[in-house]
Amino acid sequence: MRPGWVRVDCHLHSVASGDAITTLDQIAERAAAERIDVVCITDHNETSAAMHAAANWAGPLRVIVGEEIRTQAGEIIGLFLTERIPYVLPALEVVARIRAQGGVVYLPHPFDAARGSLGAAAERLCADGMADVVEVFNAKIADPARVFNRRAAELAARYGLPGGAGSDAHDPDGIGAAYLEMPDFDGPREFLTQLALAEITAEYRPHAVRYARRPAAPG
Repeated sequence: MRPGWVRVDCHLHSVASGDAITTLDQIAERAAAERIDVVCITDHNETSAAMHAAANWAGPLRVIVGEEIRTQAGEIIGLFLTERIPYVLPALEVVARIRAQGGVVYLPHPFDAARGSLGAAAERLCADGMADVVEVFNAKIADPARVFNRRAAELAARYGLPGGAGSDAHDPDGIGAAYLEMPDFDGPREFLTQLALAEITAEYRPHAVRYARRPAAPG
């Protein structure tokens, strides 16, 4: 990696999400093993773990406090947050609350039909200047032809928005599946500026099997 550049995973989850199994210690250990410099902890409708890590971790790994927020139109991620945003609000209100904190509006997996994605609402948000970053690669999209990720990249290009990439890891093995290499930054505005130079490293990596299969009962 070039001097002065960092690796950033824009989208991953801890146990605080409720559907993830990765502890904060495991995030730190796995990120170090994968040489990730910055993690955006984006738990579902929750910021407590991200805020704890940001306040208490010492060492080279940096934390951006994020939240993957379920809105009435679909999921939106806020990055560089200072407080939690309630879920099931209108999308425009969530955008306003993110920006009131000086945060970044990041649209995750906007076209993945298997999740609570924004779909057509993503186009409207971009057209109205309500989005800052579009996630153009999500490592959990089971899409061999990369149709959904490609549509996201086309959306970003159509409106001149930078693209993000995230592992969307819910388990330790998922961390490192997708990240950006980009010039280092200090704060949300510089993050957005440097995203224009970012390079994506990514692969599809499914969620780990959470529970082992039980043998069928006799008969």
